[in-house]
Amino acid sequence: MRTERHNPSPEALGRVAVLAGGRSAERDISLASGGECLAALQACGVKAETFDPAHADLAGLVAFDRAFIALHGPGGEDGTVQGALEMLGVPYTGSGVLGSALAMDKLRSKLVWRALDLPTPDFRAVRDPTDLPGVVEALGLPLFVKPLGEGSSLGTTRVDALADLEHAWTEARAFGDTVLVERCIRGPEYTVAILGNDALPVIRIDVATEFYDFDAKYRSDSTRMHIPSGLSAEREAALTRLSREAFAAIGASGWGRVDVMADDTGGFWLLEVNTIPGMTDHSLVPAAARAQGLDMQALVWRILLTSWRHGDAQ
Repeated sequence: MRTERHNPSPEALGRVAVLAGGRSAERDISLASGGECLAALQACGVKAETFDPAHADLAGLVAFDRAFIALHGPGGEDGTVQGALEMLGVPYTGSGVLGSALAMDKLRSKLVWRALDLPTPDFRAVRDPTDLPGVVEALGLPLFVKPLGEGSSLGTTRVDALADLEHAWTEARAFGDTVLVERCIRGPEYTVAILGNDALPVIRIDVATEFYDFDAKYRSDSTRMHIPSGLSAEREAALTRLSREAFAAIGASGWGRVDVMADDTGGFWLLEVNTIPGMTDHSLVPAAARAQGLDMQALVWRILLTSWRHGDAQ
């Protein structure tokens, strides 16, 4: 029987709450991710059950031995539930409070990267639409307009003309008072999944839409994930190093995904870190894991083991 700290038996992990659902705009995706993770954990022999914070008091989590977090968006991916679990003394998967909060805040994660001279597209934080013409003057067109604290590309718009910018800003502002306007990098998009101390194979993403939006992520059958990525071994290694550095820079840990664009000269540009990426049948991390020889059961087992880092028994 597996009893070691880093290779415990399913029984040693105890009763596991799979946190899914919640109240964010990504609730439905979270329920889908949580359902996939729950089934895989149970197939591993783990005593797991769903816990939906939208319908249950978080205080009820004290009845569990650990939490597998499959919540997406505000309230689940931004350090909020991580802080609650810290207070309750319940070990949990993935990044801690600081790493979760910084990753969810696109502006502050970019400020950290910029301070460390890591490449990220130039940007402006805009609270007033009267500032938008000046943003175009500074950054040019096209631009991406994004909420600061949403995932799954919700509220995100590519803007090619000044006349469309204010509408895009209004759409993004529905998710918060400040909007991120970012220079558009023209080129292929890549993603690097981080799992513990490992980076999974790089994926190049091809979509039929203007960018990797909500439909492309979760609904479209035309989205293509290229593994191998088509990069040379040297370039893929460089992208992996950059992704690891960006992940660590904001205090992320355990598992997650780093999204990157490449420009027409081959330069890489950091977009964002997802500390609780989607785990549906359309999702990138399970695809990268399969390329590494990890099926869904092996993947969720590895993720569950990241909960040992958060105040677990020795």
